[in-house]
Amino acid sequence: MTEKKFVQLCKKYILVKFYDDKIKEDDIYVVWLCKILQNNKALLSTNNPDGLYFECTYNGDKKEMYLDAYKREWNECIKGE
Repeated sequence: MTEKKFVQLCKKYILVKFYDDKIKEDDIYVVWLCKILQNNKALLSTNNPDGLYFECTYNGDKKEMYLDAYKREWNECIKGE
């Protein structure tokens, strides 16, 4: 699977599963993307203020895709010395 097709599928599943098409595909963006051999992994987020971010994984051997959702619980700035 190409990276472009993988990202399109990730966005499609995020829209359907979490937002019932209440946001647009353009509101979802890729934070990090990696393709190794036949496998893909991406971290995605949205412009929506709900604090969710998503991890999509495609197992090319099994032709299976996994979608995980996470919510930020805590954030603190730690300044260097």
